[in-house]
Amino acid sequence: MACSSLAKLNAASSQWIGQQSFTQRHGSSTSLSTRRVAVPIRAKAYTDELILTAKTIASPGRGILAIDESNATCGKRLDSIGLDNTEVNRQAYRQLLLTTPGLGEYISGAILFEETLYQSTTDGKKFVDVLREQKIVPGIKVDKGLVPLPGSNNESWCQGLDGLASRSAEYYKQGARFAKWRTVVSIPCGPSALAVKEAAWGLARYAAISQDNGLVPIVEPEILLDGDHPIERTLEVAEKVWAEVFCYLAENNVVFEGILLKPSMVTPGAEHNQKASPETIAKHTLTVLKRRVPPAVPGIMFLSGGQSEAEATLNLNAMNQSPNPWHVSFSYARALQNSVLKAWQGHPENVEAAQRALLVRAKANSLAQLGRYSAEGEDEEAKKGMFVKGYTY
Repeated sequence: MACSSLAKLNAASSQWIGQQSFTQRHGSSTSLSTRRVAVPIRAKAYTDELILTAKTIASPGRGILAIDESNATCGKRLDSIGLDNTEVNRQAYRQLLLTTPGLGEYISGAILFEETLYQSTTDGKKFVDVLREQKIVPGIKVDKGLVPLPGSNNESWCQGLDGLASRSAEYYKQGARFAKWRTVVSIPCGPSALAVKEAAWGLARYAAISQDNGLVPIVEPEILLDGDHPIERTLEVAEKVWAEVFCYLAENNVVFEGILLKPSMVTPGAEHNQKASPETIAKHTLTVLKRRVPPAVPGIMFLSGGQSEAEATLNLNAMNQSPNPWHVSFSYARALQNSVLKAWQGHPENVEAAQRALLVRAKANSLAQLGRYSAEGEDEEAKKGMFVKGYTY
């Protein structure tokens, strides 16, 4: 493993791993000499708060609503219903979502884009206060997007570490209590060892910086659905990626009890000639989780990654048919919003209908988190896939 050296306490690392002093006389194997070792400060003064926040988000029957699309991506959502990509329209849509009565029964956290974190409703109430009133924890997307990774096989890396500490401190002041950083790995592109290492190291550095500034980091190593590979290949890649991620998280002294993992489910490639059942997906996904994710991590908040609304819910439900060491839940964007957009169509008179559509999907996934979901009576629209080859956010 890339980080096997973590198991060894060498002379270089001993200068920062403890504060105790030892003495040894030169020339004697049994005598001691003075040596200082420093214990790393983990998450500064925020450790207890981080753990409490993570547990709050990972609470039974609840998951995360991801509405952190960039302005450009939100524009794609609006364009699908014939709306212009303006701040007023983005605000109206996000207000519809966040002011849905009863949303806090099923949603424990909401990931916001920076614009939304600083916005208010049309009657002047801050969105972060709207969330708090429903006992929903406000979160914030902090990465700066994917760019080409030089020296790789047409792969990407996630930028945004520069200035992250100061930005995170400001987000905390504004009311955010958790953060999200998304990076991706592409199976058709290899993935190369360089891309895996870059993804894992970037996530680890982001997580350490977030915790130092009071934000619970959502660690999101997304393995893209693109490709025609079988589910066994996805499992193999997921094992490698998650192992590297947790190795570097440990090396960066990240508090595991104060993070949330947001992985993709282990599925066949979207273009594979044979679909997998929810039971098969659950079996393969839980296998990787048990092999690679420490039980200290409080929550596994799966992304939907282009699955249909119904598929994402059925797969989550299958994973909760027996007890897990972690809270296994959801952090969905399109799989919670697709029906909402179609019900809204940008018309004020449709807001209540759109909010009801959101509650239907949120409740379905709440039941799936508890292992009690049934697809009986599921709308045909919810069964339509949302995978887009080469999709960019």
